[in-house]
Amino acid sequence: MNRQYLVRQGAGPLLTPKDMPCEANAVLNPGVTEMDGDVVLLLRIENKDGISHIRVAKSHNGVDSWRYADRPLLDPGAPGFPYSVWGCEDARVTKMSDDEWAIAYTAYSGHGPIIALATTSDFEQVDRLGTVLIPANKDAAVFPGTINGKYYVLHRPDVGGEENIWFASSAERLIHWSDPGVLMERRGGPYWDSQRIGAGCPPIRTKDGWLLIYHGSKEMGGRSIYRLGVALLDLEDPTKVITRSNDWIFAPEADFEQTGLMPGVVFTCGALVRGDEIWMYYGAADTFVGLAVGKVSDLLDLINASR
Repeated sequence: MNRQYLVRQGAGPLLTPKDMPCEANAVLNPGVTEMDGDVVLLLRIENKDGISHIRVAKSHNGVDSWRYADRPLLDPGAPGFPYSVWGCEDARVTKMSDDEWAIAYTAYSGHGPIIALATTSDFEQVDRLGTVLIPANKDAAVFPGTINGKYYVLHRPDVGGEENIWFASSAERLIHWSDPGVLMERRGGPYWDSQRIGAGCPPIRTKDGWLLIYHGSKEMGGRSIYRLGVALLDLEDPTKVITRSNDWIFAPEADFEQTGLMPGVVFTCGALVRGDEIWMYYGAADTFVGLAVGKVSDLLDLINASR
């Protein structure tokens, strides 16, 4: 029997479109953090016109009794932000200090997907920094704080049809990103991550290095199957990959991951670390939100065995 590194919680999805406080076609790919005793999700809610916004939901236990904001946190119709008129998608949240969080998200318009950043201190108001990397680009995740005086971000540009994980750095408080480079490439061939790869939740600092959960896709039967894997990055130089597991750690297997707008997709933008436990919130079939729980130590054992 295959080992389960992340175990689904409950008999079905954590959240469905019917749970949303507005008319919704899908709810997916939440960023997550904790604040003032609450688990805070930044939900991507797709309306029935196909346009997505980001809305906050809070819960004391991170499982049920969710309290939803009465308006979007990141609204695609906000004046002065033309590159998000088709949607704000897939927010990833990074705690930068005791009272500030960075939000990296995909802004979408007729010019394609592009990376945008915002900051917040309360998840009620945001300071939108605007777009920071040219299209076509997705899957941005900011490292917490600075590393040797620099901020770092992971992202996934489309370079001639190749979609790999890149990095960039900034010495100027999350703006003017430069020094780009390739962090990891898709493996090609028969591998589970042969088609494209991208960052999942923001990198997690561990004793062994930065733990990166990433998604990879493979074309099978005329459609893309999305699974999740892990890699380990150097603590002092996050542009260096220490090792990367050959196997995936999480795959679309439950019924609600196989039925929806995009069957066969699991996709994470956020995870909570509580001691040795990791609570991973994820999108399922681009329609629902699920929760899976595992242990950081188990993931490190798996990745270290790949060295």
